[in-house]
Amino acid sequence: MSLYDDAVLVLKGYEDQADLRQAYLDHLAAHPDGMWKSCAEGHITASALVIDPSRERVLLTLHKKLRMWLQMGGHCEPGDATLPGSALREGTEESGIAGLHLLPGGPVRLDRHHTPCAWHLDVQYAALAPEGAVEAISDESLDLRWFAYDEVPTVADESVVRLLDATRARL
Repeated sequence: MSLYDDAVLVLKGYEDQADLRQAYLDHLAAHPDGMWKSCAEGHITASALVIDPSRERVLLTLHKKLRMWLQMGGHCEPGDATLPGSALREGTEESGIAGLHLLPGGPVRLDRHHTPCAWHLDVQYAALAPEGAVEAISDESLDLRWFAYDEVPTVADESVVRLLDATRARL
């Protein structure tokens, strides 16, 4: 199965945000290359909110290009076999934390937003950090920092706050 086919199955199985979910599916139906950065009309991206529920905190990255505190995530790559695998790869690469695992139940949220390269149709997951996790900044970040749940609205935009709220509701 291709990453495209996996994304379609993931989205068909996602039961929330019906209108946005359908927009993602319509985009993929109209754009066979809609998984890739090369699709100028927009593309599916995958992200993971790295969370440490035992300490009630999340790890955010200060994105190098956007200069905003965000969850880990980005473009799908040809080596990605599945959409959740892409989110987990991004979370691991950008956090430097080995042993992350995705919160069961599939995507937590969808979020469509415009970036300098194109529209991102982001499929957002939550990744649980293992006990004693130690982060390491990547070359895609200006900074990497743990924030208490109640600090997130003071540093991040509404999309990150909504993702955290949805993740906490699923825990």
